[in-house]
Formats: sequence, structure tokens, C-alpha cells
Amino acid sequence: MFTLYRFLLHFYPMAYRGCFSDEMAAVFQEVQLEAAKKGLAAQFRFFVRETTGLLLGALQEHLREFPMRRFAMRTEFRFPKSTAVLMMIILAGVVLAIDKGKAIQASLPAVNPSIGPIQPAQHTFLPVIAIVFLFFYAAGLIGWAILFALHRSGTHRLAELASEQK
Repeated sequence: MFTLYRFLLHFYPMAYRGCFSDEMAAVFQEVQLEAAKKGLAAQFRFFVRETTGLLLGALQEHLREFPMRRFAMRTEFRFPKSTAVLMMIILAGVVLAIDKGKAIQASLPAVNPSIGPIQPAQHTFLPVIAIVFLFFYAAGLIGWAILFALHRSGTHRLAELASEQK
């Protein structure tokens, strides 16, 4: 049975197999010895469970390496947290430039020959962006303060609930 398990490990990708195959085989041998002490039915259930688990795990690892997978974002491809702030600053700059361009266009007369002085624009967009940014910053700060005051998250509560049910 162990020889068949070692053969089935070849279904895993080579990089995964290189890192984990020895450890998986060692754990398999240990659990196989424990199942052998429990009888033939326990050995059969163990073999079926381990074989299906190994084949499903190999399939998952191959799908994880598949290059066209778009649904699960791996951690090494995420943007830094400062990216959102920088993108908001760039967006605000673009919107202000558009607003300034509209003000210049509105200050020009409809006739082409004479161009007078360009009137300064009254910008109301920047204060609105600042207020919205401060609002969301304050909301995040309040959320963080609540979680900090509770010293635990929903995950901790679920773990406590699971331990109470056992």
C-alpha cells in the first residue's frame, strides 16, 4: 500500500512534490501503522480516504499553478496598501485639472479675436474630497478602536463557539 501511495505522489506538481513528498510519505506510514492495529476495515477506510485525498490534493495543486486562473488572488500579486491612497491623490489631481480646464474655457469669450484675462475658478471639489477622505478615515479609526477595545475578532468568537460545542 505504501508503494502505491509513493507512486500516486507523482500526480502532484514537481515543485510541490520536491518540498512535501518525503513528509507526506512519513506521515502516511505512521498513520498506516495505527490503522493496521485497528483491523482490516479501518485499513480499508484509511486507504480509500488517503487515496481520494491525495488525488484531490494533486488536482488542487495543478489548478493553483494553472496560469489562466483569475478568481483567487495570490498574496504576491497584491498591491501595497499605499496604492489606494496614491490612486485617490492622482484622481483628485486629474479632476482638478479638468475643472481648471473648464474654468479657462468658460472665462474665454465666445469670439476669437480678443482674449482677455483668465478669471480664477472657484474650486469646490477639493474641500469635498477632503471631507469625504476624513469621513472614511474617521470611520476606519472608529472601527479599529472598537476591535482594539474588544481585543478579539469574529474569528476568535467562532473558535470559542466551536470549542463550546465539543
